[in-house]
Amino acid sequence: MASEVVGSTSQSWKDVYKGMSSDNIKGLVLALSSSIFIGASFIVKKKGLKKAGASGVRAGVGGYSYLFEPLWWVGMITMIVGEVANFAAYAFAPAILVTPLGALSIIISAVLARIILREKLHTFGILGCALCVVGSITIVLHAPQEREIESVTEVWDLATEPAFLFYAALVVTTSLVLIFHYLPQYGQTHIMFYIGVCSLVGSLSVMSVKAIGIALKLTLSGMNQLIYPQTWAFTLIVIVCILTQMNYLNKALDTFNTAVVSPIYYVMFTSLTILASVIMFKDWDRQNPTQIVTEMCGFVTILSGTFLLHKTKDMVDGPPTLPVRLPKHTDEEDGFGQEGIPLKRQESLRS
Repeated sequence: MASEVVGSTSQSWKDVYKGMSSDNIKGLVLALSSSIFIGASFIVKKKGLKKAGASGVRAGVGGYSYLFEPLWWVGMITMIVGEVANFAAYAFAPAILVTPLGALSIIISAVLARIILREKLHTFGILGCALCVVGSITIVLHAPQEREIESVTEVWDLATEPAFLFYAALVVTTSLVLIFHYLPQYGQTHIMFYIGVCSLVGSLSVMSVKAIGIALKLTLSGMNQLIYPQTWAFTLIVIVCILTQMNYLNKALDTFNTAVVSPIYYVMFTSLTILASVIMFKDWDRQNPTQIVTEMCGFVTILSGTFLLHKTKDMVDGPPTLPVRLPKHTDEEDGFGQEGIPLKRQESLRS
């Protein structure tokens, strides 16, 4: 009787982890490596942006002096290494598995921002990082297997179906409206506009990166995909999208707190990428309702973690400090007292 229970339990665990194929595991390892490099690159790039802004025009107000700063290029190279690993991960595993693992880059960015940039990270921010990890693990354990594709033309057929064409047109239109109408007015005060452009364009770049990754994977296995014009069309889309992302992400990093930019960018980018993958590759068609609901619960957990990171970005651990009474000081020459309040008005306030 006991052996039957053990046997059934063992079988149930096999059913749970059935989705972690060898390709999924390769994609998982590559995605984790990517997150480490990308998380560190945020900090190195911001150090470079600060250094460049001290001697030139800041990126946040339209300057490009950071292009002559070696430290920024170190961060850029680090990010490229991470993106290459991410690129390879999409060739082996579905976007629903790879993309949420960017949560690790949030943790690395937040911790390094506190150590190197002296930016604040409250205890609840640490809890937010933990929630991001828990949510990511939940999604990874219930991710679907990679779709079997034998040619890049199959990916092109998926990309030219009406549902995805509508999504792509909506993304391009929204991005252009943000860039030419809202960013000139609100870019310096509202973080969502910079991050919105990066995330919208990023969802299209991931779909194209996945197509190129599949093409290279098939080419290395003996089926040359470089002869198809679709491969080069996807390559052109990737170049345009990545250049756009880099430009507006630099502006966001130079204008706003890194500990805020990273999680908000992660949430929006991941949400839109998963949506694009579900529309284009029909990931949920290969899953049962329980798996889909579990993935959504994992994603809500990630959203909760990023919400905590955002809400506690300016909070400091420890008891609140009492205000220190400054000695009274007046400047008889200009007639103004402390805090710039006219002396006569201070006297009337005291009375």
